Parts: sequence; structure tokens; C-alpha cells
Amino acid sequence: MKIRSRMYKALTLTCCSTLLILSHAATASDQKRIKQARSAAPPSVSADATIVDGDKVLVEGNNGWTCMPDTFPGDNAPICVDAVWMEMMQAMGKKEDFTANKVGISYMLQGDQGSGVSNSNPHHHDHKNADDYVETGPHLMIIVPKEMLSGITDDPSEGGPYVMWGDTPYAHIMIPVEDLKASK
Repeated sequence: MKIRSRMYKALTLTCCSTLLILSHAATASDQKRIKQARSAAPPSVSADATIVDGDKVLVEGNNGWTCMPDTFPGDNAPICVDAVWMEMMQAMGKKEDFTANKVGISYMLQGDQGSGVSNSNPHHHDHKNADDYVETGPHLMIIVPKEMLSGITDDPSEGGPYVMWGDTPYAHIMIPVEDLKASK
């Protein structure tokens, strides 16, 4: 009986230790994703933001911002968005209409190298091979009512702000925060 009791205790201890190790590993993985998500914006924005990874809320924030370690699933391009941007991203994901009736702001201070998009079509079937494929280093993105986009180029090679997805409901202004011409 004592042997069974010792075996039961040892098995229980082993199971508890394994669960503790697995939960610590998940926590370490979550912490890495949280750090990646927060790197998209200045700490004044990201420190109190809600952190979402896919469908999982990793941190409940309190400042109205949402940061994610990926803009699109698995792209490793962290992004922080305000409520207007979140609404636009949800509409885009569902291929629903979206109308900007106020300004929305998004940060991507890590850029999107290796995970760019078609500059004209957010739903391009093979965006990396699109004729207008674009990657932008660290940048901000601004959603404004569409009539305010008039006069802003849609050419990312000019080196300054440009309009992305201009002929779609998801049109926005890309604002590089480093000199694109100097890096070429």
C-alpha cells in the first residue's frame, strides 16, 4: 500500500510539474508575442493597449488601442490600431464595405519587410507577385474620409506619404517614418 501511495504521489508530482512547465512555456510564448505586438507603436500607445493574437486576447488594455503581433495571419508584421482602424480591418477581413467618417490611426513601426501587399488590392490572390507589390519600412497609416485623399499620390516610390488601396473602401494614407529614397 505504501508503494502505491508513493507511486501515486510521484505520478501526481510529475503530472503537476509537467503542467507547470507547459503553462510556463505557453506564457513565455505569449510574452514573446506581446513584446512583438507592442513593438509596433511607441510605449505611450502600446503599454496600455489590448494585445490580441489571432482570436486570443493576451492582455486586456484600457486606452482604446489594439496591438497585434501580425497584421495578417503569420506575417510577423506587428501593428497597433485605434478603434476606427480595427473597424476597417474587420470589414476588410469579411470583404464588407467600410466608410471612414472620421480619422483613424495605425502604427507599424517595425514595417512590413517580407510581408508587403498589393498597393491597389488588399485581397490580391498572390500579393507578393502583384505588379504593384510594396513593402514599407516603419510607418504610420491614417484613415480619413475618402474626399480628403484627393491630391495625394498613390506612388510609394516618391518617398513620402502615399495612398494605399485608393479605389477600395479601405483606402488610407501610408506615412513612412524613414527616408525611403535614402535607403535605395
